[in-house]
Amino acid sequence: MNARVLALLLRPGPGQGGVIALPAIAFALVTALVLTVVGGAQAFWSWTDPDAALHQALAAIALVLLIVPLASLGGAAARLSARRRDERLSTLRLLGVSPAGVIGATVLESTLVATAGALAGVAGHLALAPFIGMISFRGEPLGADAVLLSPLAMIGVVAGVIALAGISSAVGLRLVVISPLGVRTRSAAPRVHWLRAVAAVAVIVVAFATMQLFPGTAGFMITIVVIAGMFAAALAVLNLIGPWALKVQAKGTLRRAERPQRLLAARLVLDSPKAAWRQVSGVAMASFMAIFAGTGVALVETMSAPSTGVEAYLASDIRTGLIITLVASFLMVAVSVGVNQASGLLDQRELHRSLHFLGVPVETVDAARTRAVMAPLLLTAIGSALCAAVLVLPLIGIALIVQPVSVLTIVAVLVVGIGIVWLSTRVTRPLLNRAFAPA
Repeated sequence: MNARVLALLLRPGPGQGGVIALPAIAFALVTALVLTVVGGAQAFWSWTDPDAALHQALAAIALVLLIVPLASLGGAAARLSARRRDERLSTLRLLGVSPAGVIGATVLESTLVATAGALAGVAGHLALAPFIGMISFRGEPLGADAVLLSPLAMIGVVAGVIALAGISSAVGLRLVVISPLGVRTRSAAPRVHWLRAVAAVAVIVVAFATMQLFPGTAGFMITIVVIAGMFAAALAVLNLIGPWALKVQAKGTLRRAERPQRLLAARLVLDSPKAAWRQVSGVAMASFMAIFAGTGVALVETMSAPSTGVEAYLASDIRTGLIITLVASFLMVAVSVGVNQASGLLDQRELHRSLHFLGVPVETVDAARTRAVMAPLLLTAIGSALCAAVLVLPLIGIALIVQPVSVLTIVAVLVVGIGIVWLSTRVTRPLLNRAFAPA
């Protein structure tokens, strides 16, 4: 297969230029936030005085809480146009192209998109650095030079983003390589096994036991590393158990469905539980961080700051760190939900057009796809919050978690996250209308 035919099959179809633009936007945000977050943490770790340890510990926890969701968003960005690419590449397989040729074509496409987005993200980091440097910790601005990463570090982050894109796209091609006809005819439905739930529960139990037993038995820095690692593991298993939980919920909804909207919504989730999870995974991460934000606010309220020394700024620094973490979290939620919903609508254009030809009103399809996104949100938000509460409980106890200011902060974060998701369903409605427009 010559390069000209390969380019013809891989280029976006009419009206699908957004399939390329959306992942590039996501990669740009991921790169900019990773560089900025790591740069901010770098500023803390440059301190060498004895009082810097607590700030460095809090920075390490915040770094984990942001980097893991960002890595997840980067992986999702690499799969945003998976359905379109699967169908076109399955055509190549059916025409006799070798598996190696298919993998090479899709990895090349994904890495080119990721490279363009990553370079835009570097420019974003350079633009943000002066503003981030104006943020004060311990009574002094961090400074742009302190948060600006070295060229070598930037190259490393960009290379990591590109590698993540290539690996994610290659992993996503397993069905195309094994069964191209099944992909082409949409007869091979993605499967999520109940063993995901078993593995996730096992990780949470181990993390809880570690949180309860480890602090106090080792040095301060080792304890921080272990705690941060447990938080990272818990965040990672949310992506493992999430699709399975949504599949179970959708099956229950399907059995009880009495209206077309509920039936279609359940079918949309069951068609690809992993894709449905990506629609709400941003809120899952925000819900996880809401527990830390709520307990952090409650902790600040109980602190009595000394009048002198670095500790005099501790409460203010914790509050500033919480605000930065939440703002970054909401940015991830907005971009993750927006690009996933828009990509889902672009990938399902043929389905929506078929429903239109069958006489299904656009209002019914819109209600179904909104329900397919909003219905899993409550399960996702509550489950993620409970997971975070289990990990925080051994460290600070139940008293801080249930304080009114903590509960109000948690509820506020969840309401904002759910509101972002709902707003994104309204913003992407024109894409659905376009599928229903007369040909």
